[in-house]
Amino acid sequence: MRKIVVLTFMTLDGVMQAPGGKGEDPSGDFTHEGWSVPYFDEAMGAEMEKQMGEPFDLLLGKTTYEIFAAYWREAEGGDNPINTAKKYVVSDAPFDTDWQETVQITDDVVAEIQKLKEGDGPMLQVHGSSNLIQTLLANDLVDELWLKTFPVTIGKGKRLFGEGTMPAAFTLAESMVTPSGIIAARYRRAGDLQTGSF
Repeated sequence: MRKIVVLTFMTLDGVMQAPGGKGEDPSGDFTHEGWSVPYFDEAMGAEMEKQMGEPFDLLLGKTTYEIFAAYWREAEGGDNPINTAKKYVVSDAPFDTDWQETVQITDDVVAEIQKLKEGDGPMLQVHGSSNLIQTLLANDLVDELWLKTFPVTIGKGKRLFGEGTMPAAFTLAESMVTPSGIIAARYRRAGDLQTGSF
């Protein structure tokens, strides 16, 4: 069985939209693109290298796939783990699938992703893909959350946890804080939400 791991950069108020720079948000409605860049330090770079150093395939939405393809296809001469990973892309709209190892998922998305999970292979990493993440969270398909929380608030934008998020418990498996104040934490799914009273 394969794990689905969501890797997300997010603000203190949960916004995950367009952390990387100008042009990342195709809608043009988000005015804070690149909010993570001033805080991205050497320690965060090392943490990302570690996370990308484990074997993985990718599970992406169409917009993130196209952003990744534009950059990673040629990065480091094409010899990088994102370029060589198998890419499963959830979209009912046509798009250019000529980037190596690309498979489009169009019908019965939840059932198809469940089949992927039940098959053999490395973990499925989800980057960006905010709409896809909402589907995964609503259907209890996320096994781990690898979150990088940056010391900023934005107030508006796409959030990691939307209205469809189901109640669930997670356990903290690993954490670290970078010199610039980014909290990197790995959470594993840990059963049902437990409640109590003081």
